[in-house]
Amino acid sequence: MHDPTPDTTLGSFAAVLAGELPGAWTSTYHPVPGGGSDHDALTDRVWDMNDVADALARHTVDRCAVLTRDDGTQLFVTGRPGPGEGYLIAAMAPADTPAEAFRGVREPDGITVAADPFSAAEDIHYDLLPRYDKALAQVRANAALLPASSAAEPDHVVMTWSDGTLVVARPDHDDIAQALTDHGFTLDAPRGQFVLSGDDSARQAASVRAAGQRLSELGVGVVLRNPPARPAPGTTTAAPPSPPVTAPHRAR
Repeated sequence: MHDPTPDTTLGSFAAVLAGELPGAWTSTYHPVPGGGSDHDALTDRVWDMNDVADALARHTVDRCAVLTRDDGTQLFVTGRPGPGEGYLIAAMAPADTPAEAFRGVREPDGITVAADPFSAAEDIHYDLLPRYDKALAQVRANAALLPASSAAEPDHVVMTWSDGTLVVARPDHDDIAQALTDHGFTLDAPRGQFVLSGDDSARQAASVRAAGQRLSELGVGVVLRNPPARPAPGTTTAAPPSPPVTAPHRAR
């Protein structure tokens, strides 16, 4: 059963962090899943094919926060899995952008920061944000050159973890299927899905990154997910996400 007392440690960290970042940022805290939680919708937009994506795929997100800059740029914040303190910070892909616009644009992979919002702000300012802003500019420039017909719902391939193995529903397009098989996935025809064994985790991670790069070239996004978790009996329904907190910006 989930602890009915909300854990505001992450929420407090994110609120202070928002005030330390350059520009005007707000912070929205998203607590325990349930009661209309949108955690999957948020994690699906995490723009990362490296350590943050791997952590989100292997561990269920129970609490997170989203930092939003006044120009719409967003950062995803969640706790680092495993022992020790710290947080994962990742860029979020712009919503409602055609997948074709991401073609050839490298993901601005996220970072791990200490549980100190002041040092974390420095890491984000000098490491993550420059890469994020560059990738956003490339995507927006690509989107501006696309015909109106390309603004349809972007294509995605969903990779779901199942006991250490990644599973992908058999796609309709041969080029997508070829991208998967070229990078280690094998077809399980009776189940209608492609699988990538987890016997060698390093090789599995390399295969996911290589397949993701090829799919990106095809204008296809990749989403890594855990299988849906069944709620425990008697689980307390969580409150809806907290309202945005406007953080006082501290001049640098």
